[in-house]
Amino acid sequence: MFRIGDAARLSGVTVKLIRYYESVGLLRAVYRQTNGYRTYEPRDVHELRFIKRARLLGFPIKEIGELLNLWRNKQRRSHTVRRLAEAHLANLSNRIKAVQDVAGVLQQLIDACEGNDRPDCPILEALGAWERD
Repeated sequence: MFRIGDAARLSGVTVKLIRYYESVGLLRAVYRQTNGYRTYEPRDVHELRFIKRARLLGFPIKEIGELLNLWRNKQRRSHTVRRLAEAHLANLSNRIKAVQDVAGVLQQLIDACEGNDRPDCPILEALGAWERD
């Protein structure tokens, strides 16, 4: 049995995040001693590590909850897990493409800017462009 500080140290998740994960239902409610201290079991620390790894892969909280439920369910079907991961990968790919598009536009603006002592600047002109609806 571990107190919250120990669970944080062992899992690599901050105390604040542990409390947050409990509040949103990712982590099951843990036992509280009569003095109010939370008590964590090794299983809880393991689940915190699972959550941390899923966050590092960019999964949103809702999907982490789904993954945790699937992980806890030994009767799960792997195709359900795969579909979640594939959907997340597609989302990441779309976001990467959008960021690359923005980077391309920004690079064009930078290339158009002479970067000299003159006041005219294509970057500022593009940002301040007036568009009519």
